[in-house]
Amino acid sequence: MKKLSKLTALLLALVMALSLAACSNSGEQNTKTPSEADNSQPAETKASQGEPSGDKTYNIGICQLAPHEALDAATQGFKDALIEKLGEANVKFSEGNASGDQSLCPTIIDGFVSEKVDLILANATAPLQAAASATSTIPVLGTSVTDYATALEISDWNGTVGTNVSGTSDLAPLDQQAAMIQEIFPDAKTVGLLYCSGEPNSAYQCDVIEGHLKGMGYEVKRFAFNDTNDVASVTQTACEGSDVIYIPTDNTAADNTEAIANVVLPAKVPVVTGEEGLCKGCGVVTLTISYYDIGHIAGEMAYDILVNGADVSTMPVKSAPQVVKKYNAANCEALGIAAPEGYEAIVVE
Repeated sequence: MKKLSKLTALLLALVMALSLAACSNSGEQNTKTPSEADNSQPAETKASQGEPSGDKTYNIGICQLAPHEALDAATQGFKDALIEKLGEANVKFSEGNASGDQSLCPTIIDGFVSEKVDLILANATAPLQAAASATSTIPVLGTSVTDYATALEISDWNGTVGTNVSGTSDLAPLDQQAAMIQEIFPDAKTVGLLYCSGEPNSAYQCDVIEGHLKGMGYEVKRFAFNDTNDVASVTQTACEGSDVIYIPTDNTAADNTEAIANVVLPAKVPVVTGEEGLCKGCGVVTLTISYYDIGHIAGEMAYDILVNGADVSTMPVKSAPQVVKKYNAANCEALGIAAPEGYEAIVVE
């Protein structure tokens, strides 16, 4: 009996020790800080609070019209914004470049639709038109598009497309560009408008700036090329009929600045352009936006759609935060034009 009593006592002591240890561990769990407890929440909960879940990879289709400086910068800005916000491991980009051939844009976009991408970036007008026609469910963001109402044939424009489409515009103030022509070339009589007939947003810019220029007393003539094949010949005709040439934000022109420069510089006809990339190639002065900036803004909009559930149909089209006056020092020197005061020199790498 004594042996049994000793055994019973030992067992009771062991049970008590285990109970004390359990109470001690329970107390430690209750001392966690709120931030430590937050770190242990499931990934789905974090995603619902506007943070990407660690195992979600977003597939983004990017259709770019042509490989030139402005569009390249917009694409890079878009990608950088999403990588910054999502992390490189959480976003995949499927990229297609039409190399200036508008007819290839629908094929590229259709591939994205078949792939069931989470969002499409349409870089320039032709990709935007193709994307808007190809899908009504996948969110589409445009960039490097001048006027969405013109591109998508919207008659009652109020700042939003109202469908699965939104994005950013590359339009710099056309009245200020006209004023810049008057400032730099006050003695000019005739301004030639050089653009691609196949780009509706180029025609839109020419319509608007023509009104401003005529109001200033200039004679305005239009010179439209159909595609790359007749850029040089139409530019030559423009030189013969103009004191100054204006080129809007035109993708075909931007893809052929060397051909244009080879005509206008020997002819001693100055070119004012709608953006920096064109001016760097063939112009003397420009009032320009940053294409990287509008691409980055589009990327921020994409994040808001993908992670925060923003409704693309109610998102207003956004513009560049600022415009800058710039000049091409080499071309100004070649044409005997003094560096204009208050203009920033374009960096040529």
